[in-house]
Amino acid sequence: MFHGIYTPSVTPLRDDESIDFEGWAKHIDRLIDAGINGILIFGSIGEFYSFTEEEKREAVDFAVKHVDGRVQLLVGVGNTSLKEACELTAYSAKAGADAVVAVSPYYFGPSSEVAYKYFAAIAGACDIDVLLYNFPDRTGSDLSPELVARLAREFPNIVGIKDTVDTASHTRRILRAVRPFRRDFAVLSGYDEYYLSNRASGGNGILTGMTNVEPETFVALHKAYEAGDFATVAAKARRVAILMELYEVTELFISAIKGGVKVKGVDISTRIKEPACQLTDEQVGRIKEILALPNETLSSKAE
Repeated sequence: MFHGIYTPSVTPLRDDESIDFEGWAKHIDRLIDAGINGILIFGSIGEFYSFTEEEKREAVDFAVKHVDGRVQLLVGVGNTSLKEACELTAYSAKAGADAVVAVSPYYFGPSSEVAYKYFAAIAGACDIDVLLYNFPDRTGSDLSPELVARLAREFPNIVGIKDTVDTASHTRRILRAVRPFRRDFAVLSGYDEYYLSNRASGGNGILTGMTNVEPETFVALHKAYEAGDFATVAAKARRVAILMELYEVTELFISAIKGGVKVKGVDISTRIKEPACQLTDEQVGRIKEILALPNETLSSKAE
């Protein structure tokens, strides 16, 4: 089962927008050393939508070799082309990835029946674990609990979902729909702040962007929750609330995440794929300010 803290890794770039594999290796090592449970390449923060299929396959080979079984490795295969999604799924399985993550088809915002056919084809492409990825703010369509339950019931290798919906009740409804017949089905929240509500509802953790920046904070939160150390849970949850301010720094949050990773000491470029706006010096300054804020900035104690 997929359980704990998972990072949808940024994809470091060179000035010519090719992948900086040396910088990526350093970032991956930092994440693993911090104790995360798994890494997703080519999620939304990994800019999956802007890479060629050839680049993705090269990255899969790199990631499988570099991660080398130290944590679970997931590959984002979502695509508007079902053929290419299935081909990357098969390639990832053959290369040795642990699972693929498939975002629902975007642009047209498909009906539930179209989404069902899409995920069914990916699940049938080969024998590899598949996690659904629900991100209606970006895809234009929602994976309903009923659809998720149907897929989970019919395809044993559909083993979980990343639910990036800004309401805890949606994730809770998925759990209620699926868990009675699939106890092994993993439900991960896609918002950093939802770790606690996810776990309280019976979920498994998070697959979220801010874990790129401070993986140690989220790992400590997870370990404290598992151990019943709720004083530490409260402290780390306050830190997460502070980190969430990073999402407000830039127009496209990916550059803020890359900026945070760089400020934390990983020597990567903050470049994101054009035509997106690049990080400015002023924005870097704001990122530094946020990361320097103490937990006491947010307090539940009455004055």
